Amino acid sequence: VVCIALLSKGADWMIDGVVDLAERTGLPKIVIGATVVSLGTTLPEAFVSVMAAYMGNPGLALGNGVGSIIADTGLIFGLTCVLAVVPVNRFILNRTGWVQVGAATLLVVIAVIPLLRGDPEPTLQRWVGFLFLTLLCGYLYITYVWARQSSVMVMEEGDEDGVHELMGLGKCWLLVVSGLVMIVIGARVLVPAASEIAVRFGVPDDVIAATMVAFGTSLPELMTAIAAVRKGHPEITVGNIVGADVLNCLFVIGAAAVAAPLAIPENFYYFHFPAMLFILFSFRVFISMNRKGVFHRWQGIWLLSVYAVYVVLGYTLNVGSAHPV
Repeated sequence: VVCIALLSKGADWMIDGVVDLAERTGLPKIVIGATVVSLGTTLPEAFVSVMAAYMGNPGLALGNGVGSIIADTGLIFGLTCVLAVVPVNRFILNRTGWVQVGAATLLVVIAVIPLLRGDPEPTLQRWVGFLFLTLLCGYLYITYVWARQSSVMVMEEGDEDGVHELMGLGKCWLLVVSGLVMIVIGARVLVPAASEIAVRFGVPDDVIAATMVAFGTSLPELMTAIAAVRKGHPEITVGNIVGADVLNCLFVIGAAAVAAPLAIPENFYYFHFPAMLFILFSFRVFISMNRKGVFHRWQGIWLLSVYAVYVVLGYTLNVGSAHPV
């Protein structure tokens, strides 16, 4: 209960800080969401995956990164579409949206290569981690350039409504950082408890990671999404989800692979990777087909349904194949 309260209050503070920060800097909220907010909310995933890789648990490290992409897009964005009218910002989504899909596809292609070579134990080597971290730096830079190039996005439609007195720049950053710290701490305490329950039911590490741990480390994105919708800024959620997906692939999995080579469990090839690509390409199709400038509620229901099927199949196909600790 304390953790949930901490998550909720932290998300409130962060959204207040982000909204004023966006108005002060002239950057659109969706860009702030795709960079500052998504970097902060991805820290739990990065922390969990790097520690898991370092401690010799590659299934947990890789499962957390892949599972978080699925949870962010299926559960959190799907829920946001059901609860609110979410705008489609084509300038950002037609660029970062392709980076989102491209990064995940690159991960799968690189993972499939050792399988095709017939390696007895397919592995993401350290060079893959360094490659992903280099691509991450490029992504952050190009996102900033794209934002500055678009004069249309500097004044978003509706931003002139509900004018309020802006807080100081220092207070903006204080709220953003304090909110992120509260969110990360709250999520970090909830994750081990959820994992322990799943382990006692005999669920394998990679399934725990891709569902329970991924959900726990995605709580920052979830609480940010709920707070953003409640405060009338769903575009922050869009930027946060797209940015978080890119960072889960390039930052979380990249940093974990640098910490230690990640062996790829067999079920990633026939279950986790296909589920990730299916949900991301569904999201990509929705961006392309929404000519009216908003995501539709049925699209949110579709993403939620895919996520629900993924979780149910993950447990029904794997429960009992691991021994409780």
